[in-house]
Amino acid sequence: MFSVLINNLKATRRTIVFTEGPDARILEATDRLLKEDLMNVILVGNVDEVKAAAEKGGFDIAKAEIIDPATYAGMDEMVEKMVELRKGKMSPEDCKANLMKGNYFGTMLVKMGKADALLGGATYSTADTVRPALQLIKTKPGANLVSSCFIMTREGGDPALQKLCMGDCAINLSYEDSVDKEGNVTVSAAQKLAEVAVESARTAKFFGIDPKVAVLSFSTKGSGKGGTVALSAAATKVAQEMAPEFAIDGEMQFDAAVSPTVGQLKFPGSKVAGYANTFVFPNIEAGNIGYKIAQRLGGYDAYGPILQGLNAPINDLSRGCNAEEVYCMAIITAGMA
Repeated sequence: MFSVLINNLKATRRTIVFTEGPDARILEATDRLLKEDLMNVILVGNVDEVKAAAEKGGFDIAKAEIIDPATYAGMDEMVEKMVELRKGKMSPEDCKANLMKGNYFGTMLVKMGKADALLGGATYSTADTVRPALQLIKTKPGANLVSSCFIMTREGGDPALQKLCMGDCAINLSYEDSVDKEGNVTVSAAQKLAEVAVESARTAKFFGIDPKVAVLSFSTKGSGKGGTVALSAAATKVAQEMAPEFAIDGEMQFDAAVSPTVGQLKFPGSKVAGYANTFVFPNIEAGNIGYKIAQRLGGYDAYGPILQGLNAPINDLSRGCNAEEVYCMAIITAGMA
């Protein structure tokens, strides 16, 4: 997976911005990315603080650009642009205050074309990474929400299961109808979950997976009732209409999704049942638990969360990440540019 991304990055130069420049894990990953000449790197933070942290860790970041929001020459232009983007929801003073923070400042660097991609979350929460992206980068045309997926890889075993995609495991707590002031449903829960299915299929394809998407539940083809069964079934139909080019089926249980024997017994004739490699969970509880079981007990490496539905590549790190994970996610994020 990474060899293809690395080759693409070497052929087309990209610039990534890290919102937490002084963090040792960011600096270690930056050292490696620069030594391997994979991309240009911008580190957000106080210049002296970033350099001192790099020196303390023995990291060579000489080729990185360090930008301090407090001394940035283009701040006035950035504030003006952010006021325009927020459309009266924030004053110039509020915008400038937010732009002193690495998450907002880094996001605006992407918005204004200074960087191609952003990676944050080593110290910021997921919400603090996603919020500026929603406000400034915004969702791409036709998207009603931002979602996430994890790419899961494992050596050995069934070759068909060595690379998987799982979504949404990190962003959307649940799926509910969006209703306007008059009480009209503007976006249904099924439409939202269907978007997760389609976006996950697209992400899977980007990472070299021929997506066979299972919309999961505790029921297969109407065998159970209640809970999220109706949501998964309805979302499957919407997703199939949205993207007929992808193999998407459901609702189905996990065993029906991965076991050809069980899948074709419970869901005869399905092109996905028994052969799924892209799994869409009906809520975050199932998704988060599911990918972590695969990671901790199944021996999979988990890369993500990879954010979907935005106009530019912006990704989130776990606050418990290590430098290796930062390095891998930087390659993924810049590669998505």
